[in-house]
Amino acid sequence: MNYVIALFLGGFFGFSLNKAGLTQYNKIVNQFRLTDMAVLKFMMTALVVAMIGLYGLRGLGLVKFPAVPNTYIVGNIVGGLLFGIGMSLTGY
Repeated sequence: MNYVIALFLGGFFGFSLNKAGLTQYNKIVNQFRLTDMAVLKFMMTALVVAMIGLYGLRGLGLVKFPAVPNTYIVGNIVGGLLFGIGMSLTGY
């Protein structure tokens, strides 16, 4: 059941990105050129909503956060940097 909910929410998020026009090439390129902050605003809004929701559920005792080992943090930072550099170099 958790996979169905995750699939539905992911599909809804992708649909929202598409309807907002944030999947267009010029929106992504202008984000990297720092001339159009629409993508950043959308993603930051999504992160804040998710953060508030998760911490609210944690406060109610419905969700427990697992301990994150240091190796995952380093891996996420390196992976994010590689992904961002790759997107910048390819122009997308």
